[in-house]
Amino acid sequence: MFSPTLLDVLREDRLLAVLRGGDADALTACAAVLAGSGVRAVELTLSSPAGLEALRRSAADPALPPGTLLGAGTVLTRDQARAAIDAGARYLVTPGVSEEVLAEGVAQDVPVLCGALTPSEAMAAVRLGATAVKLFPAYAVGGARYLRDLRAPFPDVPFIAIGGIALDHVADYLAAGAVAVGVGSPLLREAAHDSGPAALAALAARAGAYLAATSGQEQA
Repeated sequence: MFSPTLLDVLREDRLLAVLRGGDADALTACAAVLAGSGVRAVELTLSSPAGLEALRRSAADPALPPGTLLGAGTVLTRDQARAAIDAGARYLVTPGVSEEVLAEGVAQDVPVLCGALTPSEAMAAVRLGATAVKLFPAYAVGGARYLRDLRAPFPDVPFIAIGGIALDHVADYLAAGAVAVGVGSPLLREAAHDSGPAALAALAARAGAYLAATSGQEQA
C-alpha cells in the first residue's frame, strides 16, 4: 500500500496542526481529537517537556488513525532531534535555520521543516537539506503579501506559513503560494490546557472548519 510522505499529506490537506502547551494529558487528547477529525499532520512542540511526553504517548496510541503523521516542533538542537525521533516523530520542525538539526534529519532520513524569514535564510535552509521552508512568524512581516514576494525568487521551494493564521486568512496564504498553513493557538485555544469534553468538542469543530477552508484550494 502507498504510504504518503509528509509533503504529499501537506499538499493534499494544506494543514499542519501545531500543539503547544505544558499539559501532556491535554496535548495527547488534542492530538487524538485532531487525528480523529481528519487532520493528518500534527506537530507537538518541544517548548515544554509536555510536548515530548505527549508525542511519545500519541505515537504509541493504537487508536490513532492510520496515516497520521506526528512530528516534533521547536527543535533547536541535535539532542532534541534525536530524542524526538526516538519518541516517534516522523518529521522535525525548527523555528529558524539550525544546521545541527538539519544534519540529524538528513542523517536519519527524517524530513525537516526549517524555519526561515528572509531570502538568505530560505536559501540556507534549502542548501542544508530542508524538506520545506517554514515562513515564521508569517503575520509579523506582512502575512500573505510577504509570502508572495518571498516566493517569487523561489518558485520551486515548498513554503509553509505559520504564525497567527486565523481561519479567515487561510485562503490568502494558500493563494499566495503556501503549500500549507500551520495553525497553533487559533486552533487549540482552551484545549491546550483543558481536556474536558466541551473543550475537545470545540477543538474538533475548529479542526473541521480549518479543513473545510483548506479543501479544494489549488496550489499556486
